[in-house]
Amino acid sequence: MRPPPIIDAHCHAGPGDGFTGPWDTDAPLGRYLRRCDEAGIGRSNLFAAFHTDYALANEEVGRIVAARPDRFTGFAFVHAERDRGRVLPLVRRAVDGLGFCGVKVHRHDARLSREICEAARRLRLPVLYDVAGETTQVALFAAAYPDVDFVIPHLGSFADDWGAQAAFCTVLAERPNVYTDTSGVRRFDLLLRAVRVAGPHKVLFGSDGPWLHPGAELAKVRLLGLPPAAEALVLGGNFLRLTRAARLRFRRPATGSSRAHPASEPLAAGSHPG
Repeated sequence: MRPPPIIDAHCHAGPGDGFTGPWDTDAPLGRYLRRCDEAGIGRSNLFAAFHTDYALANEEVGRIVAARPDRFTGFAFVHAERDRGRVLPLVRRAVDGLGFCGVKVHRHDARLSREICEAARRLRLPVLYDVAGETTQVALFAAAYPDVDFVIPHLGSFADDWGAQAAFCTVLAERPNVYTDTSGVRRFDLLLRAVRVAGPHKVLFGSDGPWLHPGAELAKVRLLGLPPAAEALVLGGNFLRLTRAARLRFRRPATGSSRAHPASEPLAAGSHPG
């Protein structure tokens, strides 16, 4: 039996429409995919670069996913303020039309809203929310929406805020619907602490590609020294579990048609705002 694929749960793709930095200019995948191949990473979960119109940006990511549905999944990027009043139809379009299986939100845009949480709950989607260091709020929205799974990337701070990350480890352990990813975590002992206090079932492998090297980010997970079954959870099992409901409902056919089809469970086959 072939081992399940390693899944990078955190990668950006497609053009942004700004020129602040790479994160809102462009997220090309060519070099990133070559690095994934070298590292043995078989699948990647994509969401847009920063954009002023996420409806357009999500469509672009949807085209990338449609071209290689065996290689990519997608999350719908949503702006809590600009998309106010249209979050549910925007996300529903991404799920039903593009085959996406989660929601991405960033504090750099605006703070997470109840509207986003309610849309995620209604459509049974996980929410990947970069809190940009505001980890004290995680327990509040996690308690308000216990039936929504929240993935807080970077242990809560890409900017390497040690205090925020250390405090987040406690929330990660205490709240059953709070998860994290490994992308951009530079203090290895904090990553080790998160796994030890919360368990490997609460941690997803992510790279914050294409700007961070997926092989280097994967090496951190390998260095945790987890037993094979626990490492398998981090490297893909947890992502598959959190996105299972959406992936069971809809699957993009191999022809790349924009119509979604019912599907069975797929075979396991300074701050940068990322």
